Amino acid sequence: MRISLRRRLATAATALGLTTLGVLGAGAAPAQAAPADCPAGYFCAWKTDNATGTMYKTNVDAPTLGAWDNQFRSVSNRTGKYACLHDDPDLGYNGDVWSVAPDPAGTEWGGPGSTTISSVRLVTTERECGGYEPYPYWYAGPQATTPAFGDLNGDKTADVLARDKAGRLWFLPGDGSGTLVGAGGWNAMNALTRHGDFSGDGKEDVIAREASTGKLWLYKGSGTGSVGSRVLIGSGGWNSMNQLTAFGDLTGDGRSDLLAVEKSTGKLWLYPGTATGPLGARKLLGSGGWNSMNALIGFGDMDKDGKADLLAREASTGKLWLYPGKTGAVGSRVLIGGGWNVMAGFLAVGDHTGDGYTDLAAVTNGDYASNMGRGAGNLVVYSGRATNGFQAGGLESESWYGLNGQF
Repeated sequence: MRISLRRRLATAATALGLTTLGVLGAGAAPAQAAPADCPAGYFCAWKTDNATGTMYKTNVDAPTLGAWDNQFRSVSNRTGKYACLHDDPDLGYNGDVWSVAPDPAGTEWGGPGSTTISSVRLVTTERECGGYEPYPYWYAGPQATTPAFGDLNGDKTADVLARDKAGRLWFLPGDGSGTLVGAGGWNAMNALTRHGDFSGDGKEDVIAREASTGKLWLYKGSGTGSVGSRVLIGSGGWNSMNQLTAFGDLTGDGRSDLLAVEKSTGKLWLYPGTATGPLGARKLLGSGGWNSMNALIGFGDMDKDGKADLLAREASTGKLWLYPGKTGAVGSRVLIGGGWNVMAGFLAVGDHTGDGYTDLAAVTNGDYASNMGRGAGNLVVYSGRATNGFQAGGLESESWYGLNGQF
């Protein structure tokens, strides 16, 4: 048996000025090893390479280790959290920080192979071992008027919802802070989107697809950044759809609508919002070929004609296309630019900069490289302009790695 002791992303180390994190070496278990001596719910360590002899255990943070300082030779993590092993005492970051994945069953164990650990911290997600908050950093400028979308708490500032890998949901109001608005369970959803008011109460809502059932749920916005009770708006079958995207008002009836691509046919469908919350009868927008797109973005009004527009990324080329919104339809596409396959996801956040133009934010994948940064987990903001397209992107934050989606 062995334990996989993984390191966090190098971009995080660079951002914090840390030395490069190394991967802890795995120890082969001889027959006499007894890592099962570690109780369930505890992080344990031994002074030997084979997890025998005197055992250290804790189920809380340990800023100092006393007689166990620099003594760990093998470890087992039977908690439900990541164990962050700091070379520094008091959970410091001058030295290396190692992460040990949770293994409640106690089937894996291994060891650093060196005696450098001076403090231990238990956290919910691996990104927190790097000294980051469980949520990413998000800042946005205030706008002159309340935006049509992208503002869950009504403070005239573009905000974001982020899901971490533990299935928690975080509200980012645009001032760099984050608030927990969903304590868990959100990993049950395999599609999350928001873009306006679907329930008709004047507050922005969230739409989510349940992976196990294909049901579609509307989570009513509270007006404070959290979401309230959910309403079933699709009883099943929604797993047959790709790219569920809340769009804004395409039908011209003053209500937000939903777009979805049918996996089997590549057709693009419009599901109109109604006065009561459930979606109306669908309308065909595109007769085929939409499976060639691996991202649909309900962007807002780019061409300044008063109607919401659609952005779509072409998977094979990385090109980004603008489909101008018409009443109940989308117009002929216009090329915005290429190279967009280096982005793992997009955020339509309205006027992020507060200059009156609608902006686009994107989170990079591992293929991203520029003079601003490289690798996964960078947030790049593309400011809107008076004509179609964007200004050059600006790197806003390196803290968007290790998440499970943002919208």
